Amino acid sequence: MGSKSTMEQTIDKILNKSEKQVLSDLKDAGLNFKQNLDDSIATLESEYDKILSDGKKEADKIEKQIIGGSDIEARNKQLLALEASVNRVFTTALEQITNSDRNNDYSNLINSLLQESTKILGTTKVKVYTNAKDKDVVQSSLSNFPGSELSSEIIDCIGGVKIESKEGAMKFDNTIDAKIERLKPLIRKEIASKFGVKE
Repeated sequence: MGSKSTMEQTIDKILNKSEKQVLSDLKDAGLNFKQNLDDSIATLESEYDKILSDGKKEADKIEKQIIGGSDIEARNKQLLALEASVNRVFTTALEQITNSDRNNDYSNLINSLLQESTKILGTTKVKVYTNAKDKDVVQSSLSNFPGSELSSEIIDCIGGVKIESKEGAMKFDNTIDAKIERLKPLIRKEIASKFGVKE
């Protein structure tokens, strides 16, 4: 029973840390969706409780497998269960972002993404691509970036921007989708290290 308690605690810590890491990294990137998340806290808490419940059920199954079988196979199943839980956290966060209002906080986010992108390319003379929902917010922010222009081409993304230099030689994807994808390997690596499994 002691290993069950330790396993549950480890899963709880990883889930808590994964959720905090996602939210922290989004905030560091200039994403200030606190108000929207606060407005839907009941939904998030319900999803989080479900994730914990599913994780505990999976941990019980894995514990039985460890007792009766292969340690490596059980670890792999643990990682898959935890990765599924982390993916649910990502999905919940993405749904919140997708459904968020394009308000002042979101306008600040777009401005931050444009600043970061133009700094990386080293120029404000860029063509900017975004989705239909963000088009007006991006157009409004471009007044702060001399020489920039909004492309009439619409891209498929949750939010954010892709930019390219006017001659098209340099490009940078600073969509929310791309930022989230860059976080996933870090979360997976941390989970693997918690269970002593090398990727």
